[in-house]
Amino acid sequence: MTTHIKGDGLPSSDDVNLQWGMERSALRNEQMIGDKVECNACPVLCQISDGRVGACDRYANRKGILIRIDPVVVLRQGSTCASEISDLSERGSLSVSVEDKQPSDSQGMFVTGIGSSTTYPDYKPAPFIVASQSRGVDMVTVVTEGIFSYCSLKVKIDTDRYLGPEQAAVRCNGEVVGHVTTAEYGSQMLSLGGVHHLTGGTKKEGRVTMNMMQDLCNLHPVEVSIDGGANVVLQAGQPPIVNGITEQRMRVGCGSAAIGIFAQQWLGLCDEVVVVDDHITGVLSEHQAGRCLNMQPSGIRIKGRKSTPGRYFQVANPGTGWGGTDIQDPLAILDPWDSAVAWSGLRLLMTSTTGEHSAWYVLDDQLQPQIAEMPASVRRVVDRIGENCEPSMVSVLFLGGAGGSLRAGVTDNPVQLTHAIKRALVNVTCGGAPSYVWPGGGITIMVDVMRMPPGSFGTVPTPAIVAPIEFTMRLSDYETLGGHMGYVRSLDNSLKYGAWHNDGAPKQIRWVAPPASDSPWPLDNPPMLG
Repeated sequence: MTTHIKGDGLPSSDDVNLQWGMERSALRNEQMIGDKVECNACPVLCQISDGRVGACDRYANRKGILIRIDPVVVLRQGSTCASEISDLSERGSLSVSVEDKQPSDSQGMFVTGIGSSTTYPDYKPAPFIVASQSRGVDMVTVVTEGIFSYCSLKVKIDTDRYLGPEQAAVRCNGEVVGHVTTAEYGSQMLSLGGVHHLTGGTKKEGRVTMNMMQDLCNLHPVEVSIDGGANVVLQAGQPPIVNGITEQRMRVGCGSAAIGIFAQQWLGLCDEVVVVDDHITGVLSEHQAGRCLNMQPSGIRIKGRKSTPGRYFQVANPGTGWGGTDIQDPLAILDPWDSAVAWSGLRLLMTSTTGEHSAWYVLDDQLQPQIAEMPASVRRVVDRIGENCEPSMVSVLFLGGAGGSLRAGVTDNPVQLTHAIKRALVNVTCGGAPSYVWPGGGITIMVDVMRMPPGSFGTVPTPAIVAPIEFTMRLSDYETLGGHMGYVRSLDNSLKYGAWHNDGAPKQIRWVAPPASDSPWPLDNPPMLG
Protein backbone atom coordinates (compact mmCIF):
# COMPACT_ATOMS: atom_id res chain seq x y z
CA MET A 1 0.00 0.00 0.00
CA THR A 2 1.40 3.41 -0.97
CA THR A 3 1.99 5.92 1.81
CA HIS A 4 1.39 9.63 1.13
CA ILE A 5 2.77 12.57 3.08
CA LYS A 6 0.55 15.64 2.79
CA GLY A 7 2.21 18.64 1.21
CA ASP A 8 0.73 19.64 -2.15
CA GLY A 9 -2.06 21.89 -0.98
CA LEU A 10 -2.40 25.44 0.23
CA PRO A 11 -0.75 26.51 3.45
CA SER A 12 -3.12 26.90 6.35
CA SER A 13 -4.64 30.26 7.20
CA ASP A 14 -2.22 30.47 10.12
CA ASP A 15 0.68 30.05 7.71
CA VAL A 16 -0.62 32.83 5.48
CA ASN A 17 -0.94 35.14 8.47
CA LEU A 18 2.71 34.51 9.30
CA GLN A 19 3.64 36.66 6.27
CA TRP A 20 5.36 33.85 4.43
CA GLY A 21 7.10 32.35 7.44
CA MET A 22 6.40 28.96 5.96
CA GLU A 23 8.41 25.88 6.76
CA ARG A 24 9.76 24.10 3.71
CA SER A 25 8.49 20.78 4.99
CA ALA A 26 4.92 22.08 4.76
CA LEU A 27 5.32 22.89 1.07
CA ARG A 28 6.68 19.64 -0.35
CA ASN A 29 4.77 17.74 -2.93
CA GLU A 30 3.34 14.35 -2.05
CA GLN A 31 6.23 11.99 -1.33
CA MET A 32 5.71 8.35 -2.19
CA ILE A 33 7.25 5.24 -0.72
CA GLY A 34 10.56 4.24 -2.32
CA ASP A 35 11.86 7.81 -2.76
CA LYS A 36 9.21 8.63 -5.35
CA VAL A 37 7.48 12.00 -5.59
CA GLU A 38 4.08 12.45 -7.20
CA CYS A 39 4.03 15.49 -9.48
CA ASN A 40 0.66 17.21 -9.69
CA ALA A 41 1.68 19.84 -12.25
CA CYS A 42 -0.63 18.20 -14.81
CA PRO A 43 -3.29 15.47 -14.85
CA VAL A 44 -0.75 12.73 -15.66
CA LEU A 45 0.42 12.67 -11.99
CA CYS A 46 3.83 11.15 -12.67
CA GLN A 47 5.43 9.25 -9.80
CA ILE A 48 9.07 10.25 -10.20
CA SER A 49 12.00 8.38 -8.68
CA ASP A 50 14.92 10.21 -7.13
CA GLY A 51 17.21 11.58 -9.82
CA ARG A 52 14.67 11.06 -12.61
CA VAL A 53 12.41 13.44 -14.57
CA GLY A 54 8.69 13.27 -15.34
CA ALA A 55 7.12 12.51 -18.70
CA CYS A 56 7.11 16.19 -19.68
CA ASP A 57 10.88 16.63 -19.02
CA ARG A 58 10.00 19.73 -16.98
CA TYR A 59 9.96 18.41 -13.41
CA ALA A 60 12.37 16.14 -11.55
CA ASN A 61 12.78 14.45 -8.18
CA ARG A 62 15.86 15.77 -6.43
CA LYS A 63 16.31 13.98 -3.10
CA GLY A 64 12.61 13.79 -2.45
CA ILE A 65 11.82 17.36 -3.53
CA LEU A 66 9.99 18.12 -6.76
CA ILE A 67 11.94 20.74 -8.70
CA ARG A 68 11.35 22.63 -11.92
CA ILE A 69 14.27 21.90 -14.25
CA ASP A 70 14.20 24.96 -16.49
CA PRO A 71 15.16 28.44 -15.29
CA VAL A 72 12.43 31.04 -14.93
CA VAL A 73 12.76 33.69 -17.65
CA VAL A 74 12.88 37.34 -16.63
CA LEU A 75 12.80 40.10 -19.25
CA ARG A 76 15.32 42.87 -18.70
CA GLN A 77 15.05 46.10 -20.66
CA GLY A 78 18.24 47.42 -22.13
CA SER A 79 19.92 44.04 -21.94
CA THR A 80 22.46 43.48 -24.67
CA CYS A 81 22.60 39.74 -24.15
CA ALA A 82 20.06 37.35 -25.56
CA SER A 83 20.35 35.03 -22.56
CA GLU A 84 22.16 35.10 -19.24
CA ILE A 85 21.62 32.58 -16.43
CA SER A 86 21.97 33.39 -12.73
CA ASP A 87 21.84 30.93 -9.83
CA LEU A 88 19.20 31.53 -7.16
CA SER A 89 20.35 31.76 -3.57
CA GLU A 90 20.05 28.78 -1.21
CA ARG A 91 16.50 28.78 0.04
CA GLY A 92 16.00 26.81 3.21
CA SER A 93 12.74 27.93 4.77
CA LEU A 94 11.05 31.09 3.51
CA SER A 95 11.05 33.98 5.93
CA VAL A 96 9.77 37.15 4.31
CA SER A 97 9.26 40.39 6.17
CA VAL A 98 6.46 42.88 5.55
CA GLU A 99 8.98 45.03 3.70
CA ASP A 100 9.66 42.13 1.34
CA LYS A 101 6.05 42.39 0.18
CA GLN A 102 6.33 46.05 -0.80
CA PRO A 103 6.44 46.86 -4.53
CA SER A 104 9.92 46.92 -6.02
CA ASP A 105 11.15 49.68 -8.27
CA SER A 106 11.10 47.22 -11.13
CA GLN A 107 11.48 49.45 -14.14
CA GLY A 108 13.14 47.23 -16.71
CA MET A 109 12.44 43.81 -15.15
CA PHE A 110 9.45 41.53 -15.72
CA VAL A 111 8.94 37.96 -14.50
CA THR A 112 7.45 35.82 -17.27
CA GLY A 113 5.57 32.55 -17.07
CA ILE A 114 8.37 30.71 -18.89
CA GLY A 115 9.82 28.23 -16.42
CA SER A 116 7.66 29.60 -13.61
CA SER A 117 6.00 26.22 -13.03
CA THR A 118 2.29 25.85 -12.55
CA THR A 119 -0.06 25.08 -9.68
CA TYR A 120 -2.40 22.80 -11.60
CA PRO A 121 -5.16 22.32 -10.61
CA ASP A 122 -5.35 25.95 -9.62
CA TYR A 123 -7.18 25.73 -6.35
CA LYS A 124 -3.76 27.09 -5.32
CA PRO A 125 -2.58 30.61 -6.15
CA ALA A 126 -0.30 31.11 -9.16
CA PRO A 127 3.41 30.43 -8.52
CA PHE A 128 4.39 34.10 -8.74
CA ILE A 129 2.22 37.06 -7.72
CA VAL A 130 4.69 39.90 -8.05
CA ALA A 131 4.36 43.44 -6.70
CA SER A 132 6.17 46.14 -8.68
CA GLN A 133 5.86 49.77 -9.67
CA SER A 134 5.45 51.51 -13.00
CA ARG A 135 5.30 55.28 -13.39
CA GLY A 136 4.74 55.55 -9.69
CA VAL A 137 1.74 53.19 -9.74
CA ASP A 138 1.69 50.07 -7.56
CA MET A 139 1.23 47.06 -9.82
CA VAL A 140 0.75 43.31 -9.53
CA THR A 141 1.65 40.65 -12.11
CA VAL A 142 0.22 37.15 -11.70
CA VAL A 143 2.58 34.70 -13.40
CA THR A 144 2.04 31.06 -14.32
CA GLU A 145 2.41 28.43 -17.01
CA GLY A 146 -0.93 27.53 -18.55
CA ILE A 147 -1.76 23.99 -19.70
CA PHE A 148 -3.75 24.43 -22.91
CA SER A 149 -5.80 21.68 -24.53
CA TYR A 150 -8.04 24.25 -26.20
CA CYS A 151 -5.43 25.88 -28.39
CA SER A 152 -4.42 26.11 -32.02
CA LEU A 153 -2.06 27.90 -34.40
CA LYS A 154 -3.05 30.33 -37.09
CA VAL A 155 -0.32 30.24 -39.73
CA LYS A 156 0.01 32.98 -42.34
CA ILE A 157 2.11 32.07 -45.39
CA ASP A 158 3.07 34.98 -47.62
CA THR A 159 2.88 33.50 -51.10
CA ASP A 160 0.71 33.39 -54.20
CA ARG A 161 1.62 29.75 -54.74
CA TYR A 162 -1.30 27.39 -54.56
CA LEU A 163 -0.99 25.33 -51.41
CA GLY A 164 -4.25 23.42 -51.57
CA PRO A 165 -8.02 23.76 -51.71
CA GLU A 166 -9.86 25.50 -48.91
CA GLN A 167 -10.82 23.09 -46.11
CA ALA A 168 -8.24 20.53 -47.29
CA ALA A 169 -6.60 18.48 -44.55
CA VAL A 170 -3.08 19.41 -43.48
CA ARG A 171 -0.95 16.42 -42.47
CA CYS A 172 2.24 16.01 -40.46
CA ASN A 173 3.91 12.60 -40.44
CA GLY A 174 0.77 11.25 -42.10
CA GLU A 175 -1.59 12.46 -39.35
CA VAL A 176 -4.23 15.16 -39.89
CA VAL A 177 -3.20 18.14 -37.77
CA GLY A 178 -5.31 20.95 -39.25
CA HIS A 179 -6.81 22.37 -42.43
CA VAL A 180 -6.47 25.07 -45.06
CA THR A 181 -8.60 28.09 -44.31
CA THR A 182 -9.46 31.23 -46.30
CA ALA A 183 -6.76 32.93 -48.35
CA GLU A 184 -6.06 36.55 -47.51
CA TYR A 185 -4.49 39.32 -49.57
CA GLY A 186 -1.19 37.87 -50.75
CA SER A 187 -1.18 35.11 -48.15
CA GLN A 188 -2.39 31.56 -47.67
CA MET A 189 -3.76 30.69 -44.22
CA LEU A 190 -3.69 27.44 -42.25
CA SER A 191 -5.39 26.50 -39.01
CA LEU A 192 -3.32 23.88 -37.15
CA GLY A 193 -3.87 22.01 -33.92
CA GLY A 194 -6.97 22.45 -31.81
CA VAL A 195 -8.58 20.33 -29.15
CA HIS A 196 -10.13 17.82 -31.55
CA HIS A 197 -6.75 16.93 -33.05
CA LEU A 198 -5.02 16.97 -29.66
CA THR A 199 -7.52 14.85 -27.73
CA GLY A 200 -10.35 13.88 -30.06
CA GLY A 201 -8.55 11.43 -32.32
CA THR A 202 -6.05 8.62 -31.91
CA LYS A 203 -3.14 8.78 -29.50
CA LYS A 204 -0.76 9.11 -32.42
CA GLU A 205 -2.73 12.00 -33.90
CA GLY A 206 -2.67 13.80 -30.56
CA ARG A 207 1.04 13.21 -30.05
CA VAL A 208 1.97 14.34 -33.58
CA THR A 209 -0.25 17.41 -33.28
CA MET A 210 1.26 18.34 -29.93
CA ASN A 211 4.85 17.97 -31.17
CA MET A 212 4.08 19.89 -34.36
CA MET A 213 2.59 22.77 -32.37
CA GLN A 214 5.48 22.89 -29.93
CA ASP A 215 8.05 22.93 -32.73
CA LEU A 216 6.31 25.71 -34.65
CA CYS A 217 5.78 27.79 -31.50
CA ASN A 218 9.46 27.39 -30.56
CA LEU A 219 10.54 28.58 -34.02
CA HIS A 220 11.62 25.17 -35.35
CA PRO A 221 10.87 24.01 -38.94
CA VAL A 222 7.99 21.61 -39.57
CA GLU A 223 7.13 19.90 -42.85
CA VAL A 224 3.45 19.43 -43.69
CA SER A 225 1.58 18.10 -46.68
CA ILE A 226 -1.78 19.34 -47.89
CA ASP A 227 -4.30 16.95 -49.41
CA GLY A 228 -4.64 17.81 -53.09
CA GLY A 229 -1.92 20.42 -52.78
CA ALA A 230 1.67 21.10 -51.90
CA ASN A 231 4.32 19.98 -49.45
CA VAL A 232 5.37 22.95 -47.36
CA VAL A 233 8.15 23.51 -44.84
CA LEU A 234 6.97 26.03 -42.24
CA GLN A 235 9.13 27.98 -39.79
CA ALA A 236 8.12 31.18 -38.03
CA GLY A 237 10.05 34.16 -39.33
CA GLN A 238 11.43 32.26 -42.34
CA PRO A 239 10.28 32.02 -45.96
CA PRO A 240 8.08 29.01 -46.74
CA ILE A 241 9.52 26.21 -48.84
CA VAL A 242 6.84 25.03 -51.28
CA ASN A 243 7.51 21.75 -53.07
CA GLY A 244 11.22 22.18 -52.41
CA ILE A 245 11.41 25.78 -53.67
CA THR A 246 12.04 28.61 -51.20
CA GLU A 247 9.60 31.46 -51.74
CA GLN A 248 11.11 34.93 -52.05
CA ARG A 249 8.40 37.52 -52.50
CA MET A 250 4.92 38.39 -51.32
CA ARG A 251 2.95 39.95 -54.17
CA VAL A 252 2.71 43.74 -54.39
CA GLY A 253 -1.04 43.36 -54.92
CA CYS A 254 -3.49 41.62 -57.21
CA GLY A 255 -3.18 42.05 -60.97
CA SER A 256 -5.61 44.94 -60.98
CA ALA A 257 -3.79 46.68 -58.13
CA ALA A 258 -0.45 46.29 -59.92
CA ILE A 259 -1.94 47.90 -63.02
CA GLY A 260 -3.14 50.85 -60.95
CA ILE A 261 0.19 51.26 -59.16
CA PHE A 262 2.46 51.17 -62.21
CA ALA A 263 0.22 52.39 -65.06
CA GLN A 264 1.82 55.84 -65.21
CA GLN A 265 5.30 54.30 -65.34
CA TRP A 266 4.34 52.03 -68.27
CA LEU A 267 2.77 54.85 -70.27
CA GLY A 268 4.68 55.36 -73.51
CA LEU A 269 6.82 52.27 -72.97
CA CYS A 270 4.17 49.59 -73.62
CA ASP A 271 1.07 49.38 -75.78
CA GLU A 272 -0.45 46.73 -73.52
CA VAL A 273 0.34 45.20 -70.12
CA VAL A 274 -1.17 42.06 -68.62
CA VAL A 275 -0.48 41.29 -64.95
CA VAL A 276 -1.26 37.60 -64.44
CA ASP A 277 -2.87 36.69 -61.12
CA ASP A 278 -4.87 33.78 -59.78
CA HIS A 279 -7.33 36.21 -58.25
CA ILE A 280 -7.74 39.23 -60.55
CA THR A 281 -5.71 39.47 -63.75
CA GLY A 282 -5.29 43.07 -64.88
CA VAL A 283 -5.23 44.45 -68.45
CA LEU A 284 -3.87 47.99 -68.73
CA SER A 285 -5.64 49.37 -71.80
CA GLU A 286 -9.09 48.28 -70.55
CA HIS A 287 -8.45 49.18 -66.92
CA GLN A 288 -9.69 52.49 -65.53
CA ALA A 289 -6.07 53.49 -65.01
CA GLY A 290 -5.38 53.02 -68.72
CA ARG A 291 -8.52 54.89 -69.70
CA CYS A 292 -7.55 57.83 -67.51
CA LEU A 293 -4.20 57.90 -69.32
CA ASN A 294 -6.00 57.84 -72.72
CA MET A 295 -4.40 54.58 -73.76
CA GLN A 296 -5.41 53.21 -77.15
CA PRO A 297 -7.42 49.93 -77.10
CA SER A 298 -5.16 47.04 -78.10
CA GLY A 299 -7.64 44.43 -79.27
CA ILE A 300 -6.40 41.92 -76.70
CA ARG A 301 -8.72 39.10 -75.66
CA ILE A 302 -8.33 37.40 -72.29
CA LYS A 303 -9.64 34.00 -71.32
CA GLY A 304 -11.58 33.82 -68.09
CA ARG A 305 -14.54 35.65 -66.60
CA LYS A 306 -14.61 39.40 -67.02
CA SER A 307 -15.41 41.22 -63.80
CA THR A 308 -15.19 44.92 -64.59
CA PRO A 309 -13.21 46.64 -67.38
CA GLY A 310 -9.62 45.45 -67.28
CA ARG A 311 -10.20 42.94 -64.46
CA TYR A 312 -10.59 39.19 -65.10
CA PHE A 313 -11.35 36.27 -62.77
CA GLN A 314 -10.45 32.60 -63.33
CA VAL A 315 -7.98 33.04 -66.18
CA ALA A 316 -6.40 29.72 -65.14
CA ASN A 317 -6.47 27.21 -62.34
CA PRO A 318 -4.57 27.84 -59.08
CA GLY A 319 -1.03 26.52 -59.03
CA THR A 320 2.63 27.30 -58.50
CA GLY A 321 3.22 29.04 -61.84
CA TRP A 322 2.75 32.63 -62.97
CA GLY A 323 0.89 34.73 -60.40
CA GLY A 324 -0.25 31.74 -58.39
CA THR A 325 -1.82 30.05 -61.42
CA ASP A 326 -0.96 26.70 -63.01
CA ILE A 327 0.41 28.20 -66.23
CA GLN A 328 4.05 28.29 -67.31
CA ASP A 329 3.39 30.02 -70.66
CA PRO A 330 1.53 33.33 -70.11
CA LEU A 331 0.27 33.33 -73.70
CA ALA A 332 -2.00 30.43 -72.67
CA ILE A 333 -4.48 32.91 -71.19
CA LEU A 334 -4.86 34.83 -74.49
CA ASP A 335 -7.45 34.25 -77.18
CA PRO A 336 -6.77 35.50 -80.75
CA TRP A 337 -6.42 39.28 -80.95
CA ASP A 338 -9.16 41.42 -82.48
CA SER A 339 -7.73 42.01 -85.96
CA ALA A 340 -9.83 45.15 -86.39
CA VAL A 341 -8.12 46.81 -83.43
CA ALA A 342 -4.69 45.20 -82.92
CA TRP A 343 -1.72 46.13 -85.11
CA SER A 344 1.61 44.75 -86.18
CA GLY A 345 4.42 45.92 -83.92
CA LEU A 346 2.20 46.22 -80.82
CA ARG A 347 4.39 46.04 -77.70
CA LEU A 348 3.08 43.66 -75.01
CA LEU A 349 4.41 43.18 -71.48
CA MET A 350 3.23 40.22 -69.46
CA THR A 351 4.29 39.98 -65.83
CA SER A 352 3.31 38.32 -62.57
CA THR A 353 2.24 40.11 -59.41
CA THR A 354 5.73 39.72 -57.92
CA GLY A 355 7.75 40.48 -61.04
CA GLU A 356 9.45 37.09 -60.72
CA HIS A 357 7.91 36.09 -64.07
CA SER A 358 7.91 38.53 -66.97
CA ALA A 359 8.12 38.44 -70.77
CA TRP A 360 8.20 41.00 -73.59
CA TYR A 361 6.41 40.37 -76.88
CA VAL A 362 5.90 42.18 -80.17
CA LEU A 363 2.99 41.31 -82.51
CA ASP A 364 4.05 40.19 -86.00
CA ASP A 365 2.14 40.76 -89.22
CA GLN A 366 -0.21 37.86 -88.40
CA LEU A 367 -0.86 39.40 -84.95
CA GLN A 368 1.01 36.62 -83.24
CA PRO A 369 3.05 37.59 -80.14
CA GLN A 370 6.75 36.99 -80.72
CA ILE A 371 9.17 36.94 -77.81
CA ALA A 372 11.69 39.78 -77.88
CA GLU A 373 14.33 41.32 -75.69
CA MET A 374 12.77 43.51 -73.01
CA PRO A 375 13.86 47.15 -73.19
CA ALA A 376 15.86 48.37 -70.21
CA SER A 377 13.25 51.04 -69.46
CA VAL A 378 10.53 48.38 -69.18
CA ARG A 379 12.79 46.10 -67.14
CA ARG A 380 13.24 48.90 -64.60
CA VAL A 381 9.50 49.04 -63.99
CA VAL A 382 9.28 45.24 -63.67
CA ASP A 383 12.16 45.36 -61.21
CA ARG A 384 10.27 48.01 -59.27
CA ILE A 385 7.40 45.55 -58.85
CA GLY A 386 9.88 43.29 -57.10
CA GLU A 387 11.17 46.17 -54.98
CA ASN A 388 7.64 46.74 -53.72
CA CYS A 389 7.12 43.11 -52.74
CA GLU A 390 7.79 42.35 -49.10
CA PRO A 391 9.81 39.20 -48.34
CA SER A 392 7.77 36.04 -48.20
CA MET A 393 7.53 34.86 -44.60
CA VAL A 394 5.73 32.40 -42.33
CA SER A 395 3.94 33.91 -39.34
CA VAL A 396 2.72 31.70 -36.47
CA LEU A 397 0.17 32.92 -33.97
CA PHE A 398 -0.70 30.89 -30.89
CA LEU A 399 -4.40 30.98 -30.03
CA GLY A 400 -5.56 29.62 -26.68
CA GLY A 401 -8.47 29.71 -24.28
CA ALA A 402 -7.28 30.73 -20.81
CA GLY A 403 -10.16 29.19 -18.95
CA GLY A 404 -10.72 26.42 -16.49
CA SER A 405 -8.92 26.40 -13.19
CA LEU A 406 -6.08 28.60 -14.47
CA ARG A 407 -8.18 31.62 -13.47
CA ALA A 408 -8.50 30.37 -9.91
CA GLY A 409 -4.75 30.86 -9.58
CA VAL A 410 -5.43 34.57 -10.03
CA THR A 411 -8.61 35.14 -8.01
CA ASP A 412 -11.18 33.26 -5.98
CA ASN A 413 -13.91 34.68 -8.26
CA PRO A 414 -12.75 33.92 -11.82
CA VAL A 415 -15.47 35.86 -13.65
CA GLN A 416 -14.09 39.04 -12.08
CA LEU A 417 -10.80 38.43 -13.89
CA THR A 418 -12.61 37.98 -17.20
CA HIS A 419 -14.60 41.18 -16.70
CA ALA A 420 -11.49 43.14 -15.70
CA ILE A 421 -9.64 41.98 -18.84
CA LYS A 422 -12.54 43.04 -21.07
CA ARG A 423 -12.55 46.45 -19.37
CA ALA A 424 -8.83 46.82 -20.18
CA LEU A 425 -7.93 46.86 -16.47
CA VAL A 426 -5.71 43.80 -16.93
CA ASN A 427 -2.91 43.47 -19.47
CA VAL A 428 -2.54 39.86 -20.64
CA THR A 429 0.90 38.89 -21.94
CA CYS A 430 2.58 35.65 -22.93
CA GLY A 431 6.24 35.53 -22.06
CA GLY A 432 6.03 39.30 -21.80
CA ALA A 433 4.78 39.61 -25.39
CA PRO A 434 1.57 41.53 -26.09
CA SER A 435 -1.47 39.39 -26.76
CA TYR A 436 -4.76 40.11 -28.48
CA VAL A 437 -7.80 39.22 -26.38
CA TRP A 438 -10.73 38.18 -28.53
CA PRO A 439 -14.11 39.80 -27.89
CA GLY A 440 -17.03 37.84 -26.50
CA GLY A 441 -17.06 35.46 -23.58
CA GLY A 442 -14.08 33.89 -21.88
CA ILE A 443 -10.39 34.76 -22.14
CA THR A 444 -9.30 33.79 -25.66
CA ILE A 445 -5.84 35.13 -26.41
CA MET A 446 -3.70 35.25 -29.54
CA VAL A 447 0.02 36.02 -29.63
CA ASP A 448 2.75 36.19 -32.26
CA VAL A 449 5.34 33.58 -31.26
CA MET A 450 8.10 35.69 -32.86
CA ARG A 451 7.59 38.28 -30.10
CA MET A 452 8.14 35.70 -27.37
CA PRO A 453 11.49 34.53 -25.97
CA PRO A 454 12.86 31.38 -27.65
CA GLY A 455 11.76 28.12 -26.06
CA SER A 456 8.61 29.64 -24.54
CA PHE A 457 6.46 26.56 -25.14
CA GLY A 458 6.45 23.10 -23.62
CA THR A 459 4.13 20.11 -23.52
CA VAL A 460 2.54 17.63 -21.17
CA PRO A 461 1.65 14.14 -22.40
CA THR A 462 -2.10 14.48 -21.81
CA PRO A 463 -1.47 15.79 -24.63
CA ALA A 464 -1.51 19.57 -24.22
CA ILE A 465 0.62 22.64 -24.86
CA VAL A 466 2.25 24.51 -21.98
CA ALA A 467 2.46 28.26 -22.58
CA PRO A 468 3.43 31.18 -20.35
CA ILE A 469 0.76 33.69 -19.36
CA GLU A 470 0.89 36.80 -17.19
CA PHE A 471 -1.85 39.08 -15.91
CA THR A 472 -0.71 42.60 -14.97
CA MET A 473 -2.90 45.20 -13.25
CA ARG A 474 -2.97 47.88 -10.57
CA LEU A 475 -2.55 46.55 -7.08
CA SER A 476 -5.85 48.19 -6.10
CA ASP A 477 -7.67 46.52 -9.01
CA TYR A 478 -6.21 43.15 -8.04
CA GLU A 479 -7.59 43.53 -4.55
CA THR A 480 -10.99 44.58 -5.92
CA LEU A 481 -11.33 41.52 -8.16
CA GLY A 482 -10.67 39.19 -5.23
CA GLY A 483 -7.01 38.42 -5.86
CA HIS A 484 -4.86 36.32 -3.58
CA MET A 485 -3.46 39.29 -1.64
CA GLY A 486 -1.78 37.07 0.94
CA TYR A 487 0.52 35.73 -1.75
CA VAL A 488 1.70 39.04 -3.20
CA ARG A 489 5.48 39.41 -2.95
CA SER A 490 7.98 41.98 -4.13
CA LEU A 491 10.00 41.39 -7.26
CA ASP A 492 13.20 41.16 -5.25
CA ASN A 493 11.73 38.47 -3.00
CA SER A 494 10.30 36.55 -5.96
CA LEU A 495 13.68 36.49 -7.68
CA LYS A 496 15.44 35.46 -4.48
CA TYR A 497 13.17 32.60 -3.44
CA GLY A 498 11.37 31.54 -6.62
CA ALA A 499 7.80 30.24 -6.71
CA TRP A 500 5.89 30.60 -3.43
CA HIS A 501 5.26 26.89 -2.93
CA ASN A 502 9.01 26.18 -3.18
CA ASP A 503 8.36 22.81 -4.79
CA GLY A 504 8.87 22.83 -8.52
CA ALA A 505 10.49 26.27 -8.14
CA PRO A 506 13.41 26.85 -10.52
CA LYS A 507 16.98 26.78 -9.32
CA GLN A 508 18.06 29.42 -11.84
CA ILE A 509 16.89 32.61 -13.50
CA ARG A 510 17.45 33.25 -17.19
CA TRP A 511 17.62 36.93 -18.05
CA VAL A 512 16.67 37.75 -21.63
CA ALA A 513 16.28 40.87 -23.68
CA PRO A 514 12.78 41.46 -25.07
CA PRO A 515 12.77 39.64 -28.45
CA ALA A 516 10.82 42.40 -30.21
CA SER A 517 12.16 45.90 -29.61
CA ASP A 518 8.91 47.46 -30.79
CA SER A 519 6.76 45.54 -28.29
CA PRO A 520 5.25 47.63 -25.48
CA TRP A 521 6.76 47.00 -22.07
CA PRO A 522 4.27 44.79 -20.16
CA LEU A 523 4.09 47.15 -17.16
CA ASP A 524 3.48 50.23 -19.30
CA ASN A 525 0.22 49.30 -20.98
CA PRO A 526 -1.50 52.62 -21.81
CA PRO A 527 -5.10 51.46 -21.13
CA MET A 528 -4.11 50.54 -17.58
CA LEU A 529 -1.96 53.47 -16.66
CA GLY A 530 -3.43 56.26 -18.76
